[in-house]
Amino acid sequence: MPRSELKRAYAAPAVEKTFEILEYLATHPKGALVSEIAADLGRTVGELFRIIVVLENLGYLRKSKTTDRYTVTYKLLDIAFRATPSQDLVRAALPEMQGLTLETGQSCHLVVPAKGHGMVVAREEQPGTRGFSLKVGTIVDILKSCSGQVILAYSNPTRVDRMVREVEEERKLTVDRAWLAERQEAIRQAGFDSRPSPITYGVTDISFPIFGFDKHVVAALTIPFLSFIDGSQKVAIEAARDMLRRATERISDRLGYQP
Repeated sequence: MPRSELKRAYAAPAVEKTFEILEYLATHPKGALVSEIAADLGRTVGELFRIIVVLENLGYLRKSKTTDRYTVTYKLLDIAFRATPSQDLVRAALPEMQGLTLETGQSCHLVVPAKGHGMVVAREEQPGTRGFSLKVGTIVDILKSCSGQVILAYSNPTRVDRMVREVEEERKLTVDRAWLAERQEAIRQAGFDSRPSPITYGVTDISFPIFGFDKHVVAALTIPFLSFIDGSQKVAIEAARDMLRRATERISDRLGYQP
């Protein structure tokens, strides 16, 4: 059966609209009114209103009592954790991440590949009053971020090609494959990546890979090392890097990885 006929035979308009709504709100963290969602999706309010109410009743959406704007809840993230290997990964990583923040005085976050992006699936904030961290659910640039570069460096060529093509299709650009190959080789030679944050002054990102039992990279654990002008950070960046390396080795070991 041709794909066009298959699509018509198995069309589920309500399901399609549901995911359109969720994907739309994923790019609007401050939320949106029903009328805004409908206008931007090219739908009528009548088409979407009942679906949005059902999603709210099921706990997938939350309506602000003051602005009437809808936002996505953490229920989707919870389901994703329980339905994918992320649950085991986070369970294995959290104790090490908690210890790492206490030892270094710095925050850390765990990033997994998600199509042409990286996604923060867990984080630990440093225990002091000053720090820098990313929220769970944050999407990171797979090409520019330290975490993304580490994941690409340790992924097999087929997976790298797929992720890069997803980036190119989404952003309508062409990635310099020669440059990317050089970056991957440099990271593999060093065993990690470390460089100034591409978005925040005073932060140096340090990232190491985490491997699963199948010897494939499953995530990157990153410290956005915040340097203070008065030098009052708990440990030097070199010490934090060594602690991060040991933490990722222990997490990989918990996941069954054998070098």
